[in-house]
Amino acid sequence: MSCRERSRQAKSPDSTQCSDSRKEKRETIGRKKKEDPLKPNHAKEKPPVKETTKEKGKHLTREHSREQQTPPEKTKTQIHSSRSTSVKKPPLHRDLESQATTMRSETAKASLKTTKPKAGGKEETLTRCTKAAGKMEGAQLEEKKIDRPSGGKKETAAEKSCDTEHADKIKPKMLKTRSVSEDSVLQSTLEKLKIRAKDKSDTSKVVNDFIENLIRHLKKETICFQDVDKPLRTGSYYENLKILDPDEFDVMLPMPVERVQVEPFRENGAFYSVALKRGNSHLMKFQQNDVLSASEMLQEFRNEVKKFAKGFPAWTIEKKKGGCPAVTLTHKVGSVTISLDVVLCLKVTSSWPSFTSDGLKIDQWLGTKVKREYKWKPYYLVPKYEGRGNVENDDAWRISFSHIEKDIIKKHGSEKTCCERGGASCCRKHCLKLLKHLLHLLKENDPSFAKFCSYHAKTTLLHACCSRTRDSDWGASDLSRCFGLLLQDFESHLRRGELYNFFIPSQNLLSGLGKTRCKHLADCVKEQRESGFPIFDTYLQNPC
Repeated sequence: MSCRERSRQAKSPDSTQCSDSRKEKRETIGRKKKEDPLKPNHAKEKPPVKETTKEKGKHLTREHSREQQTPPEKTKTQIHSSRSTSVKKPPLHRDLESQATTMRSETAKASLKTTKPKAGGKEETLTRCTKAAGKMEGAQLEEKKIDRPSGGKKETAAEKSCDTEHADKIKPKMLKTRSVSEDSVLQSTLEKLKIRAKDKSDTSKVVNDFIENLIRHLKKETICFQDVDKPLRTGSYYENLKILDPDEFDVMLPMPVERVQVEPFRENGAFYSVALKRGNSHLMKFQQNDVLSASEMLQEFRNEVKKFAKGFPAWTIEKKKGGCPAVTLTHKVGSVTISLDVVLCLKVTSSWPSFTSDGLKIDQWLGTKVKREYKWKPYYLVPKYEGRGNVENDDAWRISFSHIEKDIIKKHGSEKTCCERGGASCCRKHCLKLLKHLLHLLKENDPSFAKFCSYHAKTTLLHACCSRTRDSDWGASDLSRCFGLLLQDFESHLRRGELYNFFIPSQNLLSGLGKTRCKHLADCVKEQRESGFPIFDTYLQNPC
């Protein structure tokens, strides 16, 4: 085709008509833009020419690919126009404008309400959106500099609040997990500490038979001790607090006296001198210079037990221990070697001494009626010969309320139905068993704790029960928390070096044990409490 023919074809009427139509459309769009002042001032774009079916297919394919790469449409702010006809914007401009609008909306929300930072780095996404919007609109927005402690930058208030909220949500979960783990360890330990019913029955039968025959011997074969009363069975075995094996029994043989004069030796109220006031008691032979000699009375009693034990060859009398008022005998029952402490004591039926008036603070716990009933009961005086040749120590006596302690442990609930059939259960006894076992294991690991005993644990529990008086404070399902609080009480007593006798407030049970040793034991107890009782874990793995 020649150049002249091609020129004529280019200037054909159809071509001229299309060109005029495009011009008219551009002029119409220009007028509409001038009439609409709210429309963003973007560069003028040519109106789209009607696409062929093939081009539409390509366009839809490109749009589908772009939608997979860009955020979902629901995260963008949709822009609605009241205009019937709008200029089609390129996909890049639409995406950038939508992201910039979303950024402004989210920034405004963050200033009004604290939100959690989304995973994936929300800050970086916002910064990219800000820069893109600046290029699109022809103006750069200032980037906010967010300081962080590690990089010399400051956190925004919203981020700090988010971090705190996040930590507050995680912390209870961690504590709950730890509590469940501790409960499991404590419950498993209690199971290991249970005494088998058969062992308990066999050993108690042997002990009861020996005591009954000993009382018959004292009544028939002696003059001094023929008034001996019914045995008083005390101690952890008879309080159902014995752990591990039924291998220790404490039995007191009371000698009734009507009136005595009790005078404290020292200000701490630990030991007392005793004088029989009047009466025809057979014990008057042991009174010298108006003071009842504990040492002579103990020696006489020991001689009588030796005579009696000759008829029971299975029983062996142990060597006398310094400071111990008991005559100790041992006997092997099956695989268990049991130890029996027989203690001679005075049963005083008169009113309690004045120095006990501020003790026994169970009014809010067990009630004033129960307290009054206890006050009408007799109390006991136990000889405390220390064997040092000192007259004052030779004639020392110790006041015992073990029968009251036994009854309190038995009726331990503020409600009468506590731990009974049909009533709610508590964990008071379980906590005491665990504390005794913990003390036992710590003493095995460190011989310097040898002077601490289970009576310190029991006294700690009695004081704790007077502080937390309701049965709900000791719920059986809340063992971990309750035991933790009891340990904190014990630590507090040890750090202060003060643990007062539950009945005699002037007597400090920790005096003479040394503040350094008490603090060391408190540190060991705290370490076990805070680390989840690894000493119990070790015991469970190697119980022997």
